[in-house]
Amino acid sequence: MVDEEPMNPALLMFVSSRYAETRILEHLAAEGFGDLTLAQARVAARIGPDGTRLTDLAEQAQVTKQSAGSLVDQLEKAGYVTREPDPTDARARLVSLAERGRRAQQAARETEHLIESEWEQHLGAAKMRQLRRALEDLREITDPWA
Repeated sequence: MVDEEPMNPALLMFVSSRYAETRILEHLAAEGFGDLTLAQARVAARIGPDGTRLTDLAEQAQVTKQSAGSLVDQLEKAGYVTREPDPTDARARLVSLAERGRRAQQAARETEHLIESEWEQHLGAAKMRQLRRALEDLREITDPWA
């Protein structure tokens, strides 16, 4: 029997992240937001409370500006976002969550909290705190938008 190598930590994080995204999208669909795609949700999740420029959304979602623009067009048409003038730059526009987008965000947050609670129940409080600290420490070197 050949010993299997342990799974790479980045792949382990991806598996957990993909699980969470799937659960969130399933909950969103059950709450009446079934028209949201994963790509749209990933862009919408990066919209700040005061709105975010399209170029920043594209960079953070790691997609082209054209792809982000297309996704935002779809989100706007479905009533999830609005585009408004940027008060700091008359040439730019901000993408902001519309009321429907805020309701979807709240539904997503409910599932995020439920998943975190389930993971803590499985791991125990101490391991969950360690996991959070370790991931926050990794964010310092992996997240340019932190």
